[in-house]
Amino acid sequence: MNDTSEFDVAQNNPGIQNQTDVAKCPGCGANLVFSPEKGALFCEHCETVLQFESETSSELSLNKLFSKTSSWGEETHIFSCPNCGASEIIAKNEISKACPYCGSVNVLEKHDISGLKPNAVVPFKLNKNQASEMAKKWAKRRIFAPSSYKKSIEPEGLNGVYTPAFTFDSYTYTQYSGVLERTEQRTTRVNGKTVVKTVSVRFNISGTFSHFFDDLVVRASKKIEEKFFHKLLPFDTNNSETYNDSFIHGFSASQYDMDGPACWDSARQTMKAQIKQLILRKYTYTSVVSFNATTSFNDNKFKYVLLPIYIGHSRFKEKLYNLFINGSTGKASGKTPISPIRVGIASILGLGVLIAIIFMIFNII
Repeated sequence: MNDTSEFDVAQNNPGIQNQTDVAKCPGCGANLVFSPEKGALFCEHCETVLQFESETSSELSLNKLFSKTSSWGEETHIFSCPNCGASEIIAKNEISKACPYCGSVNVLEKHDISGLKPNAVVPFKLNKNQASEMAKKWAKRRIFAPSSYKKSIEPEGLNGVYTPAFTFDSYTYTQYSGVLERTEQRTTRVNGKTVVKTVSVRFNISGTFSHFFDDLVVRASKKIEEKFFHKLLPFDTNNSETYNDSFIHGFSASQYDMDGPACWDSARQTMKAQIKQLILRKYTYTSVVSFNATTSFNDNKFKYVLLPIYIGHSRFKEKLYNLFINGSTGKASGKTPISPIRVGIASILGLGVLIAIIFMIFNII
């Protein structure tokens, strides 16, 4: 029994009184959860399937990202679990939370979500067992992981978490100039003999370049490191659904740590870096002496989208290693233990290959 009253919770944790929702089965009254396999709400007790309407999400004008508040101050939300009546706190950046007393996942109503509201969601397509199998396959392909780890890996604590991100569309126009350098082989006559020399030649470049960026994804949560998040891409954000809390039932969901304007700044830096690569790809060169570019970003649009990620860990010799699985494609990333023996063998083989290459070069000369 929960001895904490709503009054006590409010006194100890001042916050906003809100309602949360627990979807109930019309057949047996048990809690409904979103089923990735069925794409609908599902009762795990009587197997009732409840379809709900969904539609493809739309981009919003970037002006709305700056005109609407992206922050939520220090408030928390107090909810009374509709399933068991217990009072609990939802922190400012949470959209759904499991009740610690009955385990029901309580979903905050959209109008009560703090700060900017999500307008899109990529639904889970894999269930927990499927995600576990994908994690095992990924771990077994890790070259430097110990054989004993690969044989015994068993993902633990896997939870489906809708992770916040922003996607951006932008028509870009770039004016650029720079100096590149390339090496050339030139034949000359020296003392009556033909000599081949390698020389470096510098040349100027300039021009304009147009490129459209479609749904460039920027993570908005620091809970997953960038290097791990990047390896989970892509997510099918072009076919994301309009936000509907039916997708959230049975899963955790959180708000952004990095707000929209900060993510837009990050997106522009990423776009500039990619534009530079695309421009330089047009030329044959060995090094960049200088490069200057001015880029304008036009008809900019965004989506604030929740992405499906299973988060868990594996255990090896009393240490935990984080696992992350794309909940729609099964791509995985994370950490695994490293075998010093395997690393040593790889180093020796690499050194052997290097020595063989040097030997061949000297023999040719």
